[in-house]
Amino acid sequence: MIHRRTLLATGAASLAQLPLLTPLALPLNALAQSRRKDTLVLALTLEPSGLDPTAKAGAEIAEVVLYNVFETLTKINGDGSVTPLLAERWEISPDLRTVTFQLRRGVKFHNGEPFDAQAVKYSFDRAASTDSTNKDKRTFTNLRTQVIDSHTVVLITQEIEPDLLFLLGQASAIIVEPKTVETNATKPVGTGPYRFDSWAKGSTIGLVKWDGFREPEAAQIRKVTFRFISEPAAQVAALLSNDVDLFPHASVSRSLPQFQNDKRFQVLFNASRGKVILAINNKRKPLDDVRVRRAISAAIDRKAVIDAASDGRGVPIGSHYVPGAPGYIDTTGINPYDVEKAKRLLAEAGVKTPLELSLVLPPPPYARQGGEFIAAQLAKIGIVAKIQNVEWAQWISGTYGNKNYDLSVILHVEPFDLVNYTKPDYYWGYQSPRFDKAFSQARNAPTAAERNKYLGEAQRVLAEDAANVFLYQPQLITVAARGLRGLWKDAPIFANDIAAIRWG
Repeated sequence: MIHRRTLLATGAASLAQLPLLTPLALPLNALAQSRRKDTLVLALTLEPSGLDPTAKAGAEIAEVVLYNVFETLTKINGDGSVTPLLAERWEISPDLRTVTFQLRRGVKFHNGEPFDAQAVKYSFDRAASTDSTNKDKRTFTNLRTQVIDSHTVVLITQEIEPDLLFLLGQASAIIVEPKTVETNATKPVGTGPYRFDSWAKGSTIGLVKWDGFREPEAAQIRKVTFRFISEPAAQVAALLSNDVDLFPHASVSRSLPQFQNDKRFQVLFNASRGKVILAINNKRKPLDDVRVRRAISAAIDRKAVIDAASDGRGVPIGSHYVPGAPGYIDTTGINPYDVEKAKRLLAEAGVKTPLELSLVLPPPPYARQGGEFIAAQLAKIGIVAKIQNVEWAQWISGTYGNKNYDLSVILHVEPFDLVNYTKPDYYWGYQSPRFDKAFSQARNAPTAAERNKYLGEAQRVLAEDAANVFLYQPQLITVAARGLRGLWKDAPIFANDIAAIRWG
């Protein structure tokens, strides 16, 4: 998955207790306290282009709807563990190819339709269908779903998938209600504790607590308003003015002392499995030549990019994998920073400079700031990177969808997404039998040690092929009002579990 005004929730009853003051006259702290009993204003950098995570790629969709509107069989927690959600329990066969799920009873969709085994089969079959646009379609084409009874489902995998339980907790694996799939992008209907309320395009999305949820007391927050603020200065201003209660993955590193020294706030540094990369369109000439891709990689100083893009908060990486992940190996030495080597590689490839390439940058500061710095570094080897700043919806449709780019800076946030390099039609157009073999061996390895060995080989192949320029693992920053509880310490995936959040 790829990573992208003030609505005061003070109701009439609250104002009635303050008859001598108008809303505009209320002090900021009073306004904040009036809404903080059961409402939440959460800000995000990117606005979703739609609210159906099975239809489009983009972590910003999951940040709004996952575990709030839509639910999955399993749930990924803040520490990366997997626990039951719509499935109460499961059993895994000794050969790891069959998982039997016992489903939760008494669950309904927001439109009143029952959740059952048929809904699971429909959802997974739909995700695997020929016309599916699910970004994880390959996960579902690997599955055969059998209904045993209304509350028992068996999943049979063609190839072993060691991370299946984790993958089934991601947004692409939501269970949908058949009657609503055509309108889920604008009016999502799920089984979660919150239902869709409103969407003011370019500004806010509102969710409200659903009275029909199976656990009426599960959520304390009655209403959540998502605001979308892309500019770092505006993010800082919104937090300092108390217009926003919670900002996950905020671009505020240059203003950190303001929040760390202000008793109104708590600051969390989130570990992530994300990978910031300079994506390369492997299908375009001369980028289809490995020597050109290696030259681009050698021209870029990763540590300097981290300083420019994320104020030094990140760890250099050499492949599409990060420290802390099972089977990680350090590949940063395969394509080290070496300007003279980069020039030689371009000459060996017969590239005449200056070489013009497009560099498409979505809105997040890591992309815009990092992209400008990368363009300056590429200029030193005769590559003219023509920067194109685009909005997030344009990036999803033009860069990711239509593959209309040469280079692009982007954050991939999913932990287990090496599988994307086995997809020749994926947006970077990489194709390698060597990688496919190593990845398949890792997936089907009988032991963790063997799996890690083959994962290491897969990482090494990507680095040697310079499939992309692998830049860094970011350290994310969450800023929240001090009174909020239930926040994730780390970010194994991008999700905001509103039902887990409380004031107190």
